[in-house]
Amino acid sequence: MVDISPEQARTLAAIVTHGSFDAAAAHLSVTPSAISQRIRALEAAVGRPVLTRVRPVALTESGQAVVRFARQLELVSADLAEELQPEEPHGRTRLTLVINSDSLHTWALAGLAAASDSIQLEILREDQEHSLDLLRAGAAAAAITATAAPVPGCSSRRLGTMRYLPVCTPDFSRRWFESGVAAAALSNAPVLVYDRKDDLQDRWLRRFSRTPRQAPRHYVPAAQEFGDAIRWGMGWGMMPEIEIGEDLRTGALQTLAPRAHVDVTLYWQQWRRGSAALSEVADAVQAAARVLR
Repeated sequence: MVDISPEQARTLAAIVTHGSFDAAAAHLSVTPSAISQRIRALEAAVGRPVLTRVRPVALTESGQAVVRFARQLELVSADLAEELQPEEPHGRTRLTLVINSDSLHTWALAGLAAASDSIQLEILREDQEHSLDLLRAGAAAAAITATAAPVPGCSSRRLGTMRYLPVCTPDFSRRWFESGVAAAALSNAPVLVYDRKDDLQDRWLRRFSRTPRQAPRHYVPAAQEFGDAIRWGMGWGMMPEIEIGEDLRTGALQTLAPRAHVDVTLYWQQWRRGSAALSEVADAVQAAARVLR
């Protein structure tokens, strides 16, 4: 049985948060030597290194598990304090979440607002395909992700499916797709891409060719501005169906082809050893996700 003390786990978490042994020592009001002794004892208990001693320090897989334990311990301790001393003011529980930009822009904030009176939230924006790195490292307690399989120490539940439609303005369509939306035209028409992790446009393009030619690209890494760029006619791009209903009804935007879409199924992954605050946020997000398919 691995015997890890809360003090050792909190020390490792402090090193990661503050970036070095010296900074962790200052935060915990102990000497750097005491920090080193705690980490050596922790590694002896675990039986392997928990971090790489480089600048900045980096966690090993074992270290990630210990940091998750430390963060979970903070949440459980807050629950315990509230239960033992309900009459005492304990402050709001802090939670860090990872949410992709499109979900944050279209539906997720409604759920988070429902829980914001009693919980302090830090929201990190990350693509739904890459958000698990932060969850795995213990930097966040929960994430909206496109991955169903839970990371170690976490649970996963399905939220629903976001449908993305390839859209452009009518003027853009007349200019670039006068003879129809075909592979040759798509190779020349400018395309809007959120950032270099965004492959939604390429997923749809691969339906026309396994190795599509690289079209001119504009990168616009903000959900509101991404949509505005498409509405200004800078290019075509994939936008969430739940965002553009009015644009399609008024004719401000049109799809590149009938029934054309890319579906992304979203999941809520969170630490398995949760807390009352984390459960409250999870329930609120699940309720807000009812707008998804």
